[in-house]
Amino acid sequence: MHDISHVVEALPVPERVKKDVLAVYGLIADAESRVHGVPVTEIHFHEVGAMDAVADVTAVCLLMERLAPDRVAASPVHVGSGQVRCAHGIMPVPAPATAELLKGIPMYGGRIRGELCTPTGAALVRYFADRFGDMPVMEAERIGYGMGRKEFEAANCVRAVIGTEEDRGQKVVELRFNVDDMTGEEISFAAERIFEAGALEVFTTPVMMKKSRPGLLVTVLFEEESREKVLEAVFRNTSTIGVREVETRRTVLKRTERSMETSFGTVREKVSEGFGAVRRKFEFDDVARIAREQDMELRAVRRVLEGQE
Repeated sequence: MHDISHVVEALPVPERVKKDVLAVYGLIADAESRVHGVPVTEIHFHEVGAMDAVADVTAVCLLMERLAPDRVAASPVHVGSGQVRCAHGIMPVPAPATAELLKGIPMYGGRIRGELCTPTGAALVRYFADRFGDMPVMEAERIGYGMGRKEFEAANCVRAVIGTEEDRGQKVVELRFNVDDMTGEEISFAAERIFEAGALEVFTTPVMMKKSRPGLLVTVLFEEESREKVLEAVFRNTSTIGVREVETRRTVLKRTERSMETSFGTVREKVSEGFGAVRRKFEFDDVARIAREQDMELRAVRRVLEGQE
């Protein structure tokens, strides 16, 4: 790792790229350390330490720095099958370090004989990918292909698509639970903590519970990546001893916020649009502030602002 660091630090690339390259090699070193049962400082990189591998990793990191995507989604990783010859002899596919790097990442084999994912590739996809699964709904802007030289039954290529993901048809988890022994203040506090944990929505519905007790049905919507934090917030801040979950989808209009100059000063306006509909709403906190400062009714402030759009 010391030799790799020396090479990377001498490269004429931005500091962020150097940091990413060293982080990727750090993942590989950790994986090799676990596989061989030796400290990271004693790891020899062999194939992944060759200069062409350093160039590959640096090129990917440089490209990602220039593209600067908001999110990276990757398909499950096809690792291939059979055996591969490496510095330590003949190993099963995926190689031990590759398998270690792909822990927690969906991968699959198949009929194609050969190594389709190397430790370098596994480290890169682990470092940069935010999620794995199906391609999200998006409008593609650029499409690129990276072609390999080996001949396989299927095309030996990696495809990358960069585009804009629609903020519609979003997959969410709907969580529900009933309570009949919490005060309104406690419910309000719990909702705040659940929102802080990453919930998209938290709301209650009056229900009749066992023994004809009035209670509340609490519904929480969140994205899968926030699941653990949301569950922790629910169980720590409410009296429930169990929850019900179902994966669902929600469709929302595309939302933006703009600031407009008015006779009252700068006021924020929220705009939601899509499916032929447009919704405009002034930020309530701004409207309420103006109403207090000008000693006006909320409705009167809104009428003035609407006339200045």
